Amino acid sequence: MVKQETILVGEQRVDLRLPAHTHCLTMPQTTPLQDPQQAIAASLLHPINAPPLAELVRRRTAANPEARAVIVISDNTRPVPYKGAAGILWPIVEQLLASGVTADRIIILVATGTHRGLTDGELRDMLDERVFEHGVAVINHDCRDQEDLVHLGRTQRGSEIFINRHYVEADIKILTGLVESHFMAGVSGGRKSVCPGLLGEQGTYVFHGAAMLADAAARDLVLEGNPCHDEALEVAKRAGVDFIVNVTLDAQFRTAGVFAGDLEQAHAAAARMVQEHTAIPVDGTYDLVITHGGFVGINHYQTAKAAVVALPLLHSHSRLILGANTTDQDPVGSAQYRTVLHLLKLFGAEAFTELIHAPQWSFVPEQWQVQMWARLFAVLPMDHFTYYSPQTAPADYAILPGRNGRQSVNERIMTAQPRLQQVMQAAVDHELARLPKPLESARIALLRDGPYGVPQRCS
Repeated sequence: MVKQETILVGEQRVDLRLPAHTHCLTMPQTTPLQDPQQAIAASLLHPINAPPLAELVRRRTAANPEARAVIVISDNTRPVPYKGAAGILWPIVEQLLASGVTADRIIILVATGTHRGLTDGELRDMLDERVFEHGVAVINHDCRDQEDLVHLGRTQRGSEIFINRHYVEADIKILTGLVESHFMAGVSGGRKSVCPGLLGEQGTYVFHGAAMLADAAARDLVLEGNPCHDEALEVAKRAGVDFIVNVTLDAQFRTAGVFAGDLEQAHAAAARMVQEHTAIPVDGTYDLVITHGGFVGINHYQTAKAAVVALPLLHSHSRLILGANTTDQDPVGSAQYRTVLHLLKLFGAEAFTELIHAPQWSFVPEQWQVQMWARLFAVLPMDHFTYYSPQTAPADYAILPGRNGRQSVNERIMTAQPRLQQVMQAAVDHELARLPKPLESARIALLRDGPYGVPQRCS
């Protein structure tokens, strides 16, 4: 007996035929806001532990008629509603304009962190067109541009705090973003818009160093005692934050909540909702797990999130299949990421982890994401992991740990570019055929929501 299940991998619909007893693990049902526009307006008027945004702006412009404002936004790895009926960006810009801040004194700053800057086309696809019509500047943060970074000292853990100059010099500092589970910092949003969003590359050496990420509390849905959360919050408070507007989404990426106001308290309220609506109780591990990169998995670098989220479902003999729709300019990642990833594949998880913790190791930006992949391969042998994205060149699979999903596809079509659905189904069929136990007794799971639903062991 089989059943068909549908998953949405980025913008690609994938239909899979699975054994009838497959456990389809999904996030608890969330009710989207019936009127997100009204909710956004109400959140700006009645924020959490902060004055209304309009009042805050009027105070700053009364003290300085030439006050400048910066609105920090996420890059395109997060499905933040910045346009449309649920768009959070224009209501903020509109209140700034109405309160006397002219368009030439507003900057929209993309918190790219160490990622590449977005192209003009990507920005126009992502943002409300009224931003461009009014001539508001949209700028990418560049973590390597020393002239655009201001040094604000060191954190208690020793991170050098270099923050984007446009942000530091603004009189009104507003953060926007999405609060969802995050495999290092517990949840995204809030303080992460500044750290690592606006951080200089040097500031990541401790923040994303091997020791920090080896901490057991640096994981999904954990804030208490999480060193990544604590470090990011310390940096954000040092840089200063006047107001945040964060959202939570349901499984269909519809706005489920709007949380505006104080950096810590508004973010904490959003985090509580995320905990309630993303945690998936599970009673044990599985022999075969199927998951996907979701919206965030625009390249192999980002799909690490989906792999790590699946860890509570895995034992040392499990098999994991991960499909991704890697629409980024480079479907793998930067040259630095590729280099360190290849070391993981060559050395294996144990030796790689020893290497990056060694005193003589020189920190390589983006090694942190490879360290997350190493978490997976500390549990699974690499040949028990199957990965596929249609956009990844065949030659690139030579540096990716795990099996190339194309290996599961019939030889007669190997010269073509198989579709994601075709390869994921072939990989499922392949792994089912080589399970070391009868199919009817095998435990099989589909993580329907990919990296967004977070399995948590009940025992």
